[in-house]
Amino acid sequence: MTDTAPGPAPAGPAPAPAGPPAPAKDARRGRRRMPPLVAYALRRVASSILIIFGVTLVTFLLSSVVPADPATANLGQRALDDPDIVARYRAEQGLDRSLPVQYASYLGDLFTGDLGTSQQTQRPVLDDLAEKLPATLELVVVATVMAIVVGVLFGVLAAKGRGGRLDRTARTLSLTGVSLPTFWIGMVAAVLFVKNLGILPGSGRLAPALDPPDQTTGFYTADALLAGDLDAFASAAAHLVLPASVLALSVIGMVLRFTRSAVLESLSSDFVKAGRAKGLRGHGVLWGYAVRSASGQLITATTLSFSLLLAATVYIEQQFSWNGIGQYAFRSSTNLDLPAVMGVSILIALVFVVVNLVADLLYAAFDPRIRLS
Repeated sequence: MTDTAPGPAPAGPAPAPAGPPAPAKDARRGRRRMPPLVAYALRRVASSILIIFGVTLVTFLLSSVVPADPATANLGQRALDDPDIVARYRAEQGLDRSLPVQYASYLGDLFTGDLGTSQQTQRPVLDDLAEKLPATLELVVVATVMAIVVGVLFGVLAAKGRGGRLDRTARTLSLTGVSLPTFWIGMVAAVLFVKNLGILPGSGRLAPALDPPDQTTGFYTADALLAGDLDAFASAAAHLVLPASVLALSVIGMVLRFTRSAVLESLSSDFVKAGRAKGLRGHGVLWGYAVRSASGQLITATTLSFSLLLAATVYIEQQFSWNGIGQYAFRSSTNLDLPAVMGVSILIALVFVVVNLVADLLYAAFDPRIRLS
């Protein structure tokens, strides 16, 4: 009888693979994604802060390389002949320190709201800006509204009658308005409506015989209405017509072209063709479909108009004696008032960033593709 070697034992069932730990799975399930619009807003706010920081750096460096000496511009000839007075002035203004130290000190003061003291008014720059900003905003807001209303209306009508007489006229006028410099338009308007016709006041925000209304908003027209002073309101509105119209004329052509292009694109889209196939005609298709679809481009046009008009106020305020930020910036630059110039630069940059941030958020709210990207 022969012995046989025992064979291998039959294999049992393979052990089941271990699953992922329950706590990690629960953690993943409990994790919530941030809403796209909120995430987009946070990204835009972060980039806006970086832009403001970059503006402070560029403004500081440009003011530091100005060939003129602030001491020469702000001290009299007798003081300049005394080296001790010049040295004391430079020490008070921090001009005797290195540029990195000056910039660090400037940032520290900026975070506390201290923009320095103006050399021409001997007041804090922040107080000067707070006093003059409402006048500029009143002028720019009215000019922007005028430009948007006229530009959008004629842009829509030009798109509706593409190739017609109104379209050709609107395009010609828009090109003419964009080509003409703002200061030249202002001079021609002043000669025509103030000197020759005498139907509009030429300078200032209010008639000299009237007292300014109580400051609530800083807008003379709004404050006069709130105070119930109709004479002041009529005078403030009359003084506002000419400079606001000149400002608006400089950007109406841009708004018209933006609107015409956007509406023409919408009119050739599939959803407008589908609406027409369902029997929609006339104003229902034009305003309910095409113009509504072009709202994103209209937001862009509004933002650009406001920004361009804010920059153009330097010429218009000086020309029409409008006591706002533009006139303050012009006088500060001619007097080499560096704290005031830097304060105006920071303020204008902040307004630009805020306006563009609001426009981006509105654009994202209208178009989900923006926030999802």
